[in-house]
Amino acid sequence: MTTTTPSAAATKVSRRSPTRMAIRRFTKHRAAMVSVVVLLIIVVLALGADVFAVHDPNATDLMAARSGPSAEHLLGTDSTGRDVFARLLHAGRISLLVGVLAALLSIALGVLLGSIAGVFGGWVDGLIMRMADVFLSFPVLIVMIVLAGVLGPSVTTMIVAIGVFQWPMCGRLVRGSALSVREHEFVLASQATGARRWWVITRHILPAVMPPVVVAGTLGVAASIGLEATFSFLGLGIQPPTASWGNMLNDAQSLTVIRSQPWLWLPPGLAVAITVLAANFIGDGLRDALDPKQDT
Repeated sequence: MTTTTPSAAATKVSRRSPTRMAIRRFTKHRAAMVSVVVLLIIVVLALGADVFAVHDPNATDLMAARSGPSAEHLLGTDSTGRDVFARLLHAGRISLLVGVLAALLSIALGVLLGSIAGVFGGWVDGLIMRMADVFLSFPVLIVMIVLAGVLGPSVTTMIVAIGVFQWPMCGRLVRGSALSVREHEFVLASQATGARRWWVITRHILPAVMPPVVVAGTLGVAASIGLEATFSFLGLGIQPPTASWGNMLNDAQSLTVIRSQPWLWLPPGLAVAITVLAANFIGDGLRDALDPKQDT
């Protein structure tokens, strides 16, 4: 019978890379793993909409308007006779695209400005943080109404509006991490040997803040998808005939539709809810996986 000495066990643990330990912790998060599978299915269905959907999402048939689910139309038809199932899958492309690109834009701005504020400090830090306060003070809905009136509602307008007004949350997170990391001995040693601030940001600050930024990114995708649905539902986002989950919900403004024609609003509503919930669970799983304080 062989026994494992404490030193051998410690050596075995030490050989585990941080990446492996993070993956191990993430796979133990059941809700996150289920959410990954669910989100992959949603992405595959959206990207393969032309294959999975038989009907043209924009083809109208007034004779079949608001007909219930059937063998011909799996999820029924809308007020102009368009196939709800086809529009649901094609709408997923737009909603996911807006969510991902808006989140990436907010993360890019947040990482850039947060790193500058944390490393440079002084009046630069004060200026960026006051700018963040200004962005947080404006209601995103009011801004979107103004932008839609000036530039016209479009995918680009929505991505810019959501991304620009979400960066302060990520920026504050990165700034806090940068303020902590810049006081570490290895950073002070780099500065003492003549390292410039931009070198410190790219070599020390960014690697240190990536774990919380990844978590913030997944949560940002969920928030962006929810905002896209809200804006499109109010007529400020994606405009028909282009389908998005938000403007598909626009048909549910009537109490008659809500009570007697649930196929018009349940599919897009569930799509938004499930996608946002899955992204949030994945964010929770990444937060636990990337936390070095968690048990290995």
